[in-house]
Amino acid sequence: MQSEFYKLKAKTIDGKEESMDKYTGKVVLVVNTASKCGFTPQYEELQKLYSEYKDAGLEILGFPCDQFAHQEPGTDDEIRNFCSLNFGVTFPLFSKVEVNGSDAHPVFKYLSDALPGVIGKKIKWNFTKFLINKNGTPVKRFAPKTEPTKLIDDIKKLL
Repeated sequence: MQSEFYKLKAKTIDGKEESMDKYTGKVVLVVNTASKCGFTPQYEELQKLYSEYKDAGLEILGFPCDQFAHQEPGTDDEIRNFCSLNFGVTFPLFSKVEVNGSDAHPVFKYLSDALPGVIGKKIKWNFTKFLINKNGTPVKRFAPKTEPTKLIDDIKKLL
């Protein structure tokens, strides 16, 4: 039976519709990101994780979001350029989304239902991270302040 996660779709930062089933058999880390946040330097650690573990089967999916203190005001092109120039980001980025409320993207509706946080299903801030195993099952949610390098042990267990 196919995981619910693999049935979801999202628009890449280049405007192409992409099905999450592209990531079948991979360990996936989904992160809501922002370019003008105190946690923005996490892009650098996320990229290091991706560079180190992508060949072992890790995918990191970045979803820019402007729902928290207007910290992602840019267009998709501006966001892509910012991430590339400042952090050398090569992991997949998606078009800007909402992660909470009635307009929340289906990926985040699914993940926050599957893995509620300390304050419930609502996503608290930018750089909330969701770890998904190779079968497409969400297994762990990490707070925005959790540095990506702190996820290495959890990621290695799933690879």
